[in-house]
This record gives sequence, structure tokens and C-alpha cells, in this order.
Amino acid sequence: MRPRTLEQFAGQQHILGPGKLLRRMLEADALTSIILHGPPGTGKTTLAEVIASHTKRHFVRENAASVGVKRIREIIDEAQRLLEATRRRSVLFLDEIHRFTRAQQDVLLADVERGIITLIGATTENPLFAVNSALVSRSTMFRLEALSVEETVSLLRRAITDPERGYGKLPLDVAEEALQVWAIKCDGDARRALTALEVAVLSSQRSGQGGGHVHVVGLDRENHRRNPGPDVVEEQDRGRPLGVPESPPQEAKVKDVIARITISRADAEDSIQQKAAVYDQSGDEHYDSISAMIKSIRGGDPDAAVYWLARMLEGGEDPRFIARRLAILASEDVGNADPRGIMIAAAAWELVERIGMPEARITLSHCATYLALAPKSNAAYVAIDEAMKDVREGRTVPVPTYLRDGNSSPLIDGIRTKNFGSERYAYSQDAPGCMTGQDYLGVDREYYRPGPHGVEKQMGERLDAFRALREARKGQDRGQSSSKGTGP
Repeated sequence: MRPRTLEQFAGQQHILGPGKLLRRMLEADALTSIILHGPPGTGKTTLAEVIASHTKRHFVRENAASVGVKRIREIIDEAQRLLEATRRRSVLFLDEIHRFTRAQQDVLLADVERGIITLIGATTENPLFAVNSALVSRSTMFRLEALSVEETVSLLRRAITDPERGYGKLPLDVAEEALQVWAIKCDGDARRALTALEVAVLSSQRSGQGGGHVHVVGLDRENHRRNPGPDVVEEQDRGRPLGVPESPPQEAKVKDVIARITISRADAEDSIQQKAAVYDQSGDEHYDSISAMIKSIRGGDPDAAVYWLARMLEGGEDPRFIARRLAILASEDVGNADPRGIMIAAAAWELVERIGMPEARITLSHCATYLALAPKSNAAYVAIDEAMKDVREGRTVPVPTYLRDGNSSPLIDGIRTKNFGSERYAYSQDAPGCMTGQDYLGVDREYYRPGPHGVEKQMGERLDAFRALREARKGQDRGQSSSKGTGP
């Protein structure tokens, strides 16, 4: 059931739709070397074959894990001869291209650049990390996405009705619910969906399930004899000719018979394994899933946060990794808007370490849902980044004398003192509201800007009061300095 033309290809409209890059390249006959990457069963090999057929190029298929330098040299030499003799170019399709060695790459790269051969690589890994940079720089990368439920159902319907390569010649009834089961459980993998259909059909034929009643159909007799229905077998056992009733009409012509095959939801469930989460703990899924969970919590959506959490846990992700990221998020995105957030994250991390899976899933869900609904502020995060930028790029601000440690204060008459110069250290515990308004930095710079939500709103009001008091004190000090400087 592999598609033979671009029009038959299911999905991937983001690269094959009208006006999209790959479609433009093919329509302009300007195909360059490309790398196709994406989940299993999305059509990487099939697309390579369709591209070769569409461009009328000679197609050679190899696996990068097993091909050697000698074989690559043979392919290139043959491509050279074919190009010189017929002006027909060749496509080399390399499956598992992330396994391509440096030696193989060196043999191939020069001829790829000269256009002797067009390379199409396929991999389930991210080529930016898994493929040699020299190949990546010479190729256009296209990501194939998992098929949607609708696209998978359409693909299955085509296989059911196609009389040439599918089951179009069989008396086959497939329930809509069965199609939905396959489309959902295959998780966008067309190969798994078609395999499940095949298992369901063949097992129903051989076991006699799915109705068991005989319909007269005009199928090839020899083909039917190889796969007779259950009722027909019973007739043969009773000694009657194939498909002939006990008292057939005198003028009736005997036709082949076969039991109609009906596939229900239960049959579909039995023909495909329980859906396994597509998850690679060291690949894109690892980073994409945790990113999705963090963004969901940041955006205040506990439902999405719990789904992505479940996706990671079902895929075998280390729960300690998730707990660590939740602790980071508690400071980065919740911050002082809800100071309890970081305490809950810290407690969750400790409990995950102690109890482990599967119970740790409850603790992680507790933490994720709390943080999702907590008021948000990244003011503390922004403040430290701005301060560190000033430290790196600006002039170092010396510690004011009145703020220094007693052991490093100036020596006056043999006694170290912080009371040196015009400014004196003011002990805040003795001041009203524990705020003196003293300048603790020495330069006019504000880093922390509290948000308007949660506890941080109250903190912002207190900070405004402190800054107002500091400005008033600075103005008072300037006035005193000015009065001292005026005289006869």
C-alpha cells in the first residue's frame, strides 16, 4: 500500500502542500540532497521512493549501518556512468543516516556537491545532533510529523477498498469504531495501523470469526479454495461440491462463496498492541515534553501540565529529572508571587527521592497542578540576570565603607570603625518599620520590580515605601551638603 505518487501520500502537508518548500523543489526539478527525519512510520522511505519516481531518477536504497566504502564507491561509479550515458541522475537513499561514518562521508561528499548523486537520508533522530555537520550543511532538512487520526483513518480506508493492492476484492465490513481504535493506538505510525488491519483480516478469515454467514461473490475459485470460509469447509466435509446447496435449482450456476468478514471494535483491539508512548529519553521527545510541561504550568493550564507529565512518566522518564525542573520553575516563574511554591517544589523533590515510582506520580501531579494555578512572577529571575549583566559588563561597584565588615573597615586612631566619612551605618531594627532608607548600593540602579499578583503585590508596596524613603534621605543629604558648601 505504499503511495506511488505525491497525490497518494498521506499527511506531511507542511512540506508537500501547494507552495511548500519540498513541493516547490520537485515542481522546479531543483532537488538537492535532503535529510528526512521524524517518528517511525511517517513515510520517510516511501517519500524518498516517490521523489525518485517523480523526478525520473534512478533509485538506490542502502542502510547506513551496513553499507561500506566499497559499496558507496560502486554506487557513485554507476551513477556517473548512467549520467554520462543517459543524462539520468541517481538518488541514493540512506536509511539510518545518523550511523554514517566519517570515512563513508568523505567518499560521498565530493560527488554529492558535484551533483553526480542526490543523497536522501532518513533518520528518527534529530539530524542537528545525530548527523555529521558536513552532511547537514550540504542538505535541506525536512521533519515528517506523525499522522493525525483523520489521516490514518483515510489511509486505512484506502487499503480496505483498493482492489489491486488492498482488500477491495474481499467482502469486508470494518466498523468505524475499529478504524478509530487503530488510528489512535498506532500513534501516527502508518505501518502499525496497516499491520493491525492485516492481522484482523487474516485472523478473521482463518478462525471464521465475524458473522459466519455465506454470501455468493464472484471471486477467483482457486483463490477461494486456498482460503475457504468456515461454512464452506463444513459443506466440503459433508461431501457436497463447493458452494452447491442440497437441492440447487436446475438452471442455477455455481459461484464461489466466502463468508463475509466483519471486523468490530473488539477485533481491532485484539489485533494491535496497547499503545506505547513514543518517547526517547535522550532525544527530542525528552526535551520537547519537559518544555511542553513547563510552558503549560507557566501559562496556568493544569490539565495540559498533567498530560505532559503523564506522557513523560509513561515513557520511562526519570521522575527526579521532572522534580528538579519543577523546582527551577518554582523560582523562575512563580517566584515571590507565591513563596510557598518553592517550598512545595522542594518537598516534592525530596518525596520523589524517597518513595519512587509509581507513587511519585501523585506527588509530581500535586506539585505541577499547584504551580500551574499559583500566581506568577519572574521578577526575581529578571532581577538576578540584570544584576549579573551589570557585574560582567559594567564597572565594579565598591562596597560603601559603612557597609563593610568590621575586620576590613578603616583604621582610625588604632581602632577599626565603619563610621568613617559623611555616611554612617543605620541599624534598621531600630528604625520605624525596620526601614532606614539607607543607600545600600551606592549607585542608582533598580533590579527587582515586583509584579502585581499574589504576595508580590504586597511586597511591591513595601518596596515602593522603602525606595521613597531612600530618595527622601538622599535629598536630605544633598541639602545638608549644599548648606555646608555655602559661606562668606
